[in-house]
Amino acid sequence: MDERLKKLEKQYKDVPIPENFDSMVEASLKQRPKKRAPKWILGAVAATAIFTAGLNINPAMAKNLVGVPLLGDVVSVLTFVSYEVEEDTYSANINVPKISGKSEEIAALNEKYAAEGKALFEQFKEDVDWMNSNDGGHLGVDSGYIIETDTDQILSIGRYVVEMVGSSSTVMQYDTIDKQKEIVITLPSLFKDDAYVQNISTYIAEQMREEMKATNQDRMYWVSDAGLEDESLVEPFTTIKADQNFYITAQGKLVVVFDKYEVAPGYMGIVEFEIPTDLLQDSLVSNEYIR
Repeated sequence: MDERLKKLEKQYKDVPIPENFDSMVEASLKQRPKKRAPKWILGAVAATAIFTAGLNINPAMAKNLVGVPLLGDVVSVLTFVSYEVEEDTYSANINVPKISGKSEEIAALNEKYAAEGKALFEQFKEDVDWMNSNDGGHLGVDSGYIIETDTDQILSIGRYVVEMVGSSSTVMQYDTIDKQKEIVITLPSLFKDDAYVQNISTYIAEQMREEMKATNQDRMYWVSDAGLEDESLVEPFTTIKADQNFYITAQGKLVVVFDKYEVAPGYMGIVEFEIPTDLLQDSLVSNEYIR
C-alpha cells in the first residue's frame, strides 16, 4: 500500500468518533422510506471506502493531500471522508466536509455532516441490495460540497446530493458561518421578528411572475396567478419557510435557495433569488451580515 495512504488510514483510525454518532446515523436513516434490503455483502458491488483523515493533520498538509483550498486564517474546510463505489449500473461518490474550528456550533455541524454522509452511504448499499434481489436497476448517488462564499467574516458552504434513479433529483443545503465568532448564522437570527417571511415571499412570487412574462415561458415557476394550466397538479408557491435555505454573498446580499422541483419543473434545476437589501432593511437586526 502507498505510504501516504497508510498514513492517512492510521490518521483516520485515530480520529475520535462522537459517542452519539451511531444514534445520529440511525435517526437520519429512519427519515428515509423503508425498503426491503437483504444483508449487504461488500463483494457484491466491490465497494471501496477511501477515508481522508483531516482532523489531526495541519492545514498545510491537508491542502497537499486532498487538494481543497484553505479558507482564510480562522475557519477552513477539507474533506473528512469519501465513500466511492463504481460497479456496473451502480455508482456512489460521497464526499463529506469537515470545518475547522473550536466552537460547539461548528462541532455540531461536523457531527451532522459525518452522520448524514454515513447514512447516505448506508442507504445506497441497502438500495443496491434491494435492486439486486429484484431484477437489478440503475442507481447513482453524487454528494459533495461547494464553497459559495469565503470572506474574512463569512463562510457559506453548500452540501449537495444528486440521486439518479431513472430521472435525477437534487437537494442543496447551505450553512453560513461567522468565521470570526465561529457561530452558525440562521435565517431567523438575521431579523427582528418573523415579518421577513411574508416580505421575502411576496417579493419572490412577484419575481417569478415577472421572469415568466419576460422570457415568454422559457422559465416556469409554480406560482399562483401565473397562468398555470392546472394548479391541482402542483402546489403553487405561496411562502418561504421560516428556515428557508439561503446563503450570504461576498457582497453581503441574501440569496434564498429552492431545491430542484421545489417551486419549478425539473429543467429549472436549483432556483435562487437574491433579495434586495432595501426590502429587508427595516426588519434586519443589523447590517453586520446583510448590507
